[in-house]
Amino acid sequence: MTSMNRSRACAAVLAFALFLLPAVAEAQLGGLSRRIRDKARERVEQKEEETAERVVDAADPATAGGAASADSAAPATGAAPATSAASGASATSQKPGEGAWVRYDFVPGERILFVDDFAKEQVGDFPRRVQFIEGNMETAEWQGGHWLRATSWPSKFAIELPETLPERFTVEFDVVTGRANAYVEIGFVEGDDHTKVYYREISGTIEGGVEGAGVRAYSRKEHEGGTPFRARIMADGKYVKVYVGETRVANVPTADLGRSNRIYFEFPALPDDPAFLTNVSIMAGGRDLYDALSAEGRVATQGIYFDTGSDRIRPESTPTLRQISTMLAEHPDLRLTIEGHTDNVGNAAANKTLSEKRAAAVSAYLVGAGIDASRLEAAGLGDTKPAAPNATPEGRQQNRRVELVKR
Repeated sequence: MTSMNRSRACAAVLAFALFLLPAVAEAQLGGLSRRIRDKARERVEQKEEETAERVVDAADPATAGGAASADSAAPATGAAPATSAASGASATSQKPGEGAWVRYDFVPGERILFVDDFAKEQVGDFPRRVQFIEGNMETAEWQGGHWLRATSWPSKFAIELPETLPERFTVEFDVVTGRANAYVEIGFVEGDDHTKVYYREISGTIEGGVEGAGVRAYSRKEHEGGTPFRARIMADGKYVKVYVGETRVANVPTADLGRSNRIYFEFPALPDDPAFLTNVSIMAGGRDLYDALSAEGRVATQGIYFDTGSDRIRPESTPTLRQISTMLAEHPDLRLTIEGHTDNVGNAAANKTLSEKRAAAVSAYLVGAGIDASRLEAAGLGDTKPAAPNATPEGRQQNRRVELVKR
């Protein structure tokens, strides 16, 4: 790879890092504040440049022994609930901030409204926690897990939520469409008067986007058809982003999704060409980390993921980790205790040990991003400080978290 190409790659990453740093009103900045801001920017830029160099080297046969580009690696199917075990072993050796994850900006909401992987459902039954509308659907075992399998055209169901969706929310699920130019349609109010999110399989590949109420935006084709992918939707008012795996495929500021206490799914299929869906996660909110710390002294994150039974941080944690490191760089007086928490499933002693290792891993990542180690402490609390009762899937996922505590 030429020096010019390497420089362009670094410049692109630097531009992205600068975009992430929030602009502060000049009237509120004294000379010292400006110097602090500039120092924070320099620190983040330096680390982003180091990341860019690693990505470029990995993609250059001259420096990587002819290895495939890091951007070609895909995340494991079915990203795990935050700070919990993944649904399978990681399919990539990438670390946060490497490869395609450099440009990944999905951050899940902070409060769980609904989660289900259908693991408790009887094979052959329709899942009890979702509402049947139309079609032929049942729980099926496939690829080592339980999936909602559809074998009719159409197949429709709804998820009822404990409250009306707020302005800011996220939706995630694993899905495989049928092969016959099939699609998944997600609506947030009943009927066709509002924008809906689509994922379509066309000629063996997947595209995603939004359509309706005067809005139409689709991606280029991103994912091989017939295999599972993680679908993600992030909404803030009318601003909606749609993702296929780690790739943002639609970025629409005028999508009128509407809001209700139900989310409607349609994913038609055929008896000999079924569609599958599982690992649904619907979360509310998403506050500025520093504002939450200033107001409450602590904030829980739901966007840090680990491999099964491991303290290895998964690459889809990139946006949340970047938020934390940027916040610390911009506020040099801020000192944090990073707490690892688990649900009560499994051995309590083992949970505590794992939570300690995971908190330490997050701290180590931040130190590697340029944060002074003296500003950070790590503590693993296992299942001793639940944020919600462990009696429901939503409660257990709420308890699997990393908390930032101001000290």
